[in-house]
Amino acid sequence: MSAVDAAKIWSLNYRVLLSVISCAEDEICSLGLESKELFLLAEIAEHPYPAELATTLNMPKATVTVYLKRLEAAGFVRREIDPSDLRRHRLLLTATGRKAAAGGMSALSEEFNKRLGRLTGAQQTELKNLLEKII
Repeated sequence: MSAVDAAKIWSLNYRVLLSVISCAEDEICSLGLESKELFLLAEIAEHPYPAELATTLNMPKATVTVYLKRLEAAGFVRREIDPSDLRRHRLLLTATGRKAAAGGMSALSEEFNKRLGRLTGAQQTELKNLLEKII
């Protein structure tokens, strides 16, 4: 595959992602979140340390810190000392944070399902398998 073809595929993928986020944006905002904050919330359970979160989301640590401060002030996240390493703080979602994350991810899923609905079941399975190969 040529670089032009790869760039076109990347561009199409990016446009799908932006379209989904754009269509879900109002619902995400109604939860008191920006879309990037939603992605942070959605990863905290699996990646409870700020540096790990930044690496997972490919975001600068300073940016993650700014978002986390806002999420903490809004009551979506709290910090606690890690019992296994008293020098570190880990992040925990509050009940409000879990509810907001679930609602926001549901909005994204609904929008993405609209696009997936244009494919047959076999095409959806093939797309999933191809994406897993790329990852």
